[in-house]
Amino acid sequence: MYVVKSPLSDADLKTVSEALQGALVDLVDLSLVAKQVHWNVVGPRFRSVHLQLDEVVDVARAHSDTVAERASALGVSPDGRAATVAAGSGISAVAGGWVKDADAVGTLVAALGAVITRMRERVAATGDADPVSQDIFIGITADLEKHHWMFQAESV
Repeated sequence: MYVVKSPLSDADLKTVSEALQGALVDLVDLSLVAKQVHWNVVGPRFRSVHLQLDEVVDVARAHSDTVAERASALGVSPDGRAATVAAGSGISAVAGGWVKDADAVGTLVAALGAVITRMRERVAATGDADPVSQDIFIGITADLEKHHWMFQAESV
């Protein structure tokens, strides 16, 4: 059931809604992974990594809201429930317990890399279907790539 009528054709709406839902799931999981590591990071670079992780959490949360609201604007109900996120995320699970600062950095490099790869696929998929959504994905990808670069620079 659509409460809000989309300006997109049914075929374009299907493409875009799948891309938006996938992005929502990845961004919610990215925020959870970064926060989990944030709470458990230890080591000589604790403070800088701890603060850097919060920056990723803030960016992922802000973008997840933008993505969910774009879906709603197109008449698609966004689904950010825990079970949906767990089933659909492209990020590998993180282990529990304390995380050494170098391992924390590696975890974020991998998580950001996974999300960026999928986000770039969404950029390609939505270009013709909905340039507005594509623009959102482009902005998200740019922000995530900046954080990916910064975490990679930490691991040298």
